[in-house]
Amino acid sequence: MEWNGGKMNRPQSVELGVTGGTSNFDSSKMADMSVEEITMRANQVTDESLESTRRMLQMAEESRQTGVNTIEMLDQQGEQLKRTEEGMDQINQDMRQAEKNLTDLSKCCGLCVCPCDRVTSIEHDSKYKRTWGMGDGGSAGGGEGVDSSVVSTQPAGIRNGQANQQQSMGGPYVKRITNDAREDEMEENLDQVGSIIGNLKNMAMDMGSEIDKQNKHIDRITDKADMNKARIDEANQRANKLIK
Repeated sequence: MEWNGGKMNRPQSVELGVTGGTSNFDSSKMADMSVEEITMRANQVTDESLESTRRMLQMAEESRQTGVNTIEMLDQQGEQLKRTEEGMDQINQDMRQAEKNLTDLSKCCGLCVCPCDRVTSIEHDSKYKRTWGMGDGGSAGGGEGVDSSVVSTQPAGIRNGQANQQQSMGGPYVKRITNDAREDEMEENLDQVGSIIGNLKNMAMDMGSEIDKQNKHIDRITDKADMNKARIDEANQRANKLIK
C-alpha cells in the first residue's frame, strides 16, 4: 500500500500466472515500466506459479502413495483375519471330534450316565447356530462361517499396487499470459492434481468400506473364539470326570 497526501491507497492487483491468483505487484507502477520490464515481471510470476504447481503435484503424489500403502495394509490385514477365522473353524472341528472320542471312551469304560447328567452338545445352542450359521447344518471346516464380504482382491481404488487414474473433469486452470511451455506444464500439473484428488476420494470410500467389513469380521472371530473356549472348558470337565 502507498501513502498519497496522507491517505492510504488500496493497491490494484494484476492477474498473472494461475487463474485466480493475485500479485503483490502494484499496478500503478506499470505506467512507469517499459514493455521489457513488464515482460520480465510476467516471466517472474509465471516461474513462481510453475513452481507452485510442481509442489502441489508432489504433495498430491505423496498423498496418493500414502493411500496406496494404507489400502495394501488393509488388504493384508483382511487376509490375516481370514486365516484367523479359518483357525477358529478348525478348532471347532477338532473339538467335535474330541467330544465324540470322549463319548466313545465313556462307553468303553462301562460308565452309566444318568439321563439328567447327559451332556447336551453345544452345537444345539442357539448362539452356536448363529455364530456358525444354519445353512451348513453346523458343519465345521470347508469355509465354515467364512464371510463372502471379506475381499480377496484389492479395493477398486487400487490395482497391482498402483492407484487407478481418474480422468479429471476440470477445464483450463491457467489463464494464458506468456502462452509458452511453462503454462502448458502448469496446466498439465493442475490437471494431474485434479485427477489425483478424485482418485483419493474413491480410495477413501474403499478404505471406509473395507474397514467396516473387517470390523464385522473381527466381531465374528470373537464370537467363534468365545464358543470354542466354552466348548473346550466343557470337554475338560468331561475328561476330568472320566479320570476320576
